[in-house]
Amino acid sequence: MQLSLAEAHKLALQNHPLIMAFKLNAAAAYQISVEYKAGFMPTLFGSLTGVGADTGTRLAAGGLNNPVVYNRIGTGVSISQMLTDFGRTSHLVAMAELRAKAQDQSTETARAQVLLATDRAYYAVLRAQSVLGVAQATIKARQLVVDQITALAESKLKSQLDVSFSRVNLSTANLLLSQAQNDLDSAQAELASAIGMPNQRAFQLSDVPMPSPLPAEIDALVKQALGDRPEVKDLRLQQSAAERFVKAEHALSYPTLSLAGTTGVVPTGQEQIPGKYGAVGVNLNIPIFNGGLYKARTAEAQLRSKAILQNIADVESRITRDVRVSYLNAVSAFERVGLSAELLKQARLAQDLAQSRYDLGLSTIVELSQAQLNLTSAEIASTTAMYDYQAQRAIVDYQTASLR
Repeated sequence: MQLSLAEAHKLALQNHPLIMAFKLNAAAAYQISVEYKAGFMPTLFGSLTGVGADTGTRLAAGGLNNPVVYNRIGTGVSISQMLTDFGRTSHLVAMAELRAKAQDQSTETARAQVLLATDRAYYAVLRAQSVLGVAQATIKARQLVVDQITALAESKLKSQLDVSFSRVNLSTANLLLSQAQNDLDSAQAELASAIGMPNQRAFQLSDVPMPSPLPAEIDALVKQALGDRPEVKDLRLQQSAAERFVKAEHALSYPTLSLAGTTGVVPTGQEQIPGKYGAVGVNLNIPIFNGGLYKARTAEAQLRSKAILQNIADVESRITRDVRVSYLNAVSAFERVGLSAELLKQARLAQDLAQSRYDLGLSTIVELSQAQLNLTSAEIASTTAMYDYQAQRAIVDYQTASLR
């Protein structure tokens, strides 16, 4: 499967189940405000009641009852409408809307995490493919050396010790190839999972140009992260929602004023009951005593609101740390790109000199073997340094909320 980094991002955002789960949770969160808004709307329901009463029935134990209970069948509709609860419902609606917006930020956090995982897996595949190429080239070069030394040994110009050393180096290269192939397979499995296609096994990836240089000062990155990271936005919205919930809980202590009405007909019943009925009234509920329940609920809401403020401070501290650490890691990775290139240059020179000295009989196979090992290590370090830097830059972009 041929794939570019942009295409990998697109597939990950389309296919990853984590993204879909957060989107569904966000959509569900927006329904909560609709549920609270229903409190502003009238409630209408129909009733059908049939009563059979013993003669003379008036009162029943356990509550306040209709003083006279008649045999009857009645049908009708009732309507109730809250007039005011002094802001409790409106505060609950605002709280729900803020929490829904906070859930959107949680979705953004999940999106950034999926993109970061995709970037890291993508660069891991590129790095593993490069190491595999180095291993294949190393085997080819060392096989040539084995063939040459074996021919010379058969002509009595080299010893069997030289042959053994060259074959040891070839075996080491074969081990490197085996490990490189395993690392590539593992990296491709990670990429397949990251883009939501776990059954895809092999990728042909496009190379990615080197990112722009890091800014010289880190303070701007920290400021950007604190302003743009969805985790911080999430908590700030949660804190605003908590403040509205405090007001809603405090409003429990206020009265509730509502309007109620009912009408209907009585098709059959005792002669004392009219054939139709209707009534309308206003009801005012005033809380007087509930054992301190409302006061405790308000205090709980206030304490939870203050706790979220502390959570915001903690997250901002951790983000500041993470930005600084990722910046330093990226700077170090960029330095390794240049250092590994210089190392490779010197390792190639040393290997060429060691080969020339060995061909002239001025050095042993040990010196040549060490030069070959150093060259292989330098090639691996050089080919992986660039992808390590790109992966570290992706982490910086994630920490500063600029990963797109």
